[in-house]
Amino acid sequence: MSQVAEKLRPLQPVTREQREAREALLSPLAARSASSRGRGREEAPDPYRTEFERDRDRVLHSKAFRRLKHKTQVFINPEGDHFVTRMSHTLQVTQVARALAVALGLNEVLTEAICLAHDCGHTPFGHTGEAALSDYVEDGEWLHSEQGVRIFEVLEPCNLSWEVLDGIRAHTWRVKPPPHTAEGWVCRFADRIAYLNHDLKDAIRAGVIAAADVPGDITRVLGPFNGGSWISVMIEGVIDESCRRGKISMDAEILLAMRHFREFMFERVYLRPEAEAQAARARGVIHQLVEYLLAHPEDIPDTYRIAEAEPLIQVLDYVAGMTDRYALNLHDRLFRPRGLV
Repeated sequence: MSQVAEKLRPLQPVTREQREAREALLSPLAARSASSRGRGREEAPDPYRTEFERDRDRVLHSKAFRRLKHKTQVFINPEGDHFVTRMSHTLQVTQVARALAVALGLNEVLTEAICLAHDCGHTPFGHTGEAALSDYVEDGEWLHSEQGVRIFEVLEPCNLSWEVLDGIRAHTWRVKPPPHTAEGWVCRFADRIAYLNHDLKDAIRAGVIAAADVPGDITRVLGPFNGGSWISVMIEGVIDESCRRGKISMDAEILLAMRHFREFMFERVYLRPEAEAQAARARGVIHQLVEYLLAHPEDIPDTYRIAEAEPLIQVLDYVAGMTDRYALNLHDRLFRPRGLV
């Protein structure tokens, strides 16, 4: 084939080296796949995919990612098809983060890999389950971010790159040290932007609050709530301030409005009496499952048991990995048997 014909071919393979070369056009703050700190176990490079593309694909094919579709975000076991699950939350976080990464010239694929994996360590029943498992941790708390790293390193070892594991570890704001990459910081902002907005929509859909209940100091900055407009305002607030300061940041006025928004959501939605009562029941389910499995470790499936781990860790690994539906069904089978055997 002549060189002219070669250039006119409509499809040609894009190799890993070519993809890595494209990353030279990214921001100086962006992580480059060719400069990754590497993996726990060295692997031969892929002929087509960059290291971060391989990470993204491994997360998407993991069992931990698939379980997110049956894990709660805020409303436990809700009636209706449109309430947010941990899976749909993850996809929305990924969309927001990719929009930020592209606008800021960061590594979009690394951002996507971190965001797709960030909540894979979550318990059943959302943060209520996390708090319930914390009762079994001496001098500390059980963190879904740490469990996410454990899943991909130990329970379902995917040999992810250091940058992705670091982003999972530090995606939550209370974890220190913060992310070491700009892409990890983008995930932090995208996570909060996504959950506040979709949780408000769910609360309005459930009749817990009305759009008119949102305080004026929030709407004066973010505008009237009409579905997705606040997400755009927050994204633009991150883009503008990050470019101005040279690091991932959010406009101070928008950040303050978002902080007030979060306080409003805790007061009116997350910690409302009905939610607290439901959370207490969920904590009871988690506690009873843990206590039963500590007394009957043989009931932990071999496929989700690390034999070298302490008995308590084996139990917490198993319970933390459960979906809401699985936990409730197992609890019913153990503590609410039907009929006679």
